[in-house]
Amino acid sequence: MGIRLLKNSVDLIEVASWAKDEFGDMIKAAVDVERGVLAIGGGLHSDEEAMLLEDGSRQEHVWGINFYPEKAAEERVEFDSMINVRPAQGNRSRGVEKPEIRARILQVVRERIRS
Repeated sequence: MGIRLLKNSVDLIEVASWAKDEFGDMIKAAVDVERGVLAIGGGLHSDEEAMLLEDGSRQEHVWGINFYPEKAAEERVEFDSMINVRPAQGNRSRGVEKPEIRARILQVVRERIRS
């Protein structure tokens, strides 16, 4: 499938078909919380992160998630990625520890993937 850079919104049904081609029930994504852009569909979160960086994102604004299109809306986003481990920013786990960053990630996902 390849990585897609989402600057505009796409339909959830389309993302579900991409997920089936990737990991079955899940697709990886990286979210630029500053620019509101989402890269989706790589084999590794670092692949999507690289695409965002090439497109002008700054690394400190890019966070990795797993997206489950078939789950209920409140369960679709999983904050789990190695690119999230960044002690210099106060994030020592694969998750996203700051509630305001998690909220912004969810906002960008809602803006880019129409339910």
